[in-house]
Amino acid sequence: VNGYPRTNTLLFGQVDKTALQTGDLIRAAKLLGVPVAAVATIAQVESSGHGFDATGRPVILFERHQFYRQLISNGTPESKANELADRMPNIVNKKRGGYIGGAGEFGRFASASQIDETSAIESCSWGMFQIMGYHWARLGYIDAQDFKLHMQESEGEQLQAFCKFILTDKKLHKAVKDSNWPVVAEIYNGPAYKENHYDVKLARAFEQFCAVYPMAEQQ
Repeated sequence: VNGYPRTNTLLFGQVDKTALQTGDLIRAAKLLGVPVAAVATIAQVESSGHGFDATGRPVILFERHQFYRQLISNGTPESKANELADRMPNIVNKKRGGYIGGAGEFGRFASASQIDETSAIESCSWGMFQIMGYHWARLGYIDAQDFKLHMQESEGEQLQAFCKFILTDKKLHKAVKDSNWPVVAEIYNGPAYKENHYDVKLARAFEQFCAVYPMAEQQ
């Protein structure tokens, strides 16, 4: 598909077992009840591009403000959370920020895990689709650790998590089934989606995938 080389390549098979495979897209399409083209579209446009870094770790982004919230939610006294924020503002903070990016996020995650591993997992976005760890219960995982293990397995598992995210949002699921890309873009990217033309990108990708892949009409 012109403009979408990675998904185009993945659809025709990758040796890397962690990479997204054709079977993953078909499985996701059946789960959502949508054409394979719709899944390929979302996988291309609404993902971070890769689910794993060069060392084979799932891509993450640690959110220090979420860690502050999750600590308290998981039983840490607010006074203790505030004490940690004073000592480690780049790890625990009421305000978002402190991002390092790439491998540096694993350092922040490791520091947070030493304080509270569950809260640390819940405070990261994981994989291709940047699903926040605190969604683990909503998505049907046993616990935060179970969610993490699945995110470490493959991009296919990361796609499954995203499908569960869609399924548990009736408005989003309906929009995907109807190919209502402006609604999909608004729900997933927020009200500022038009600034980056996500709805246009989704519509164009869907048109191209439908034209290229015979499987696109399979439900």
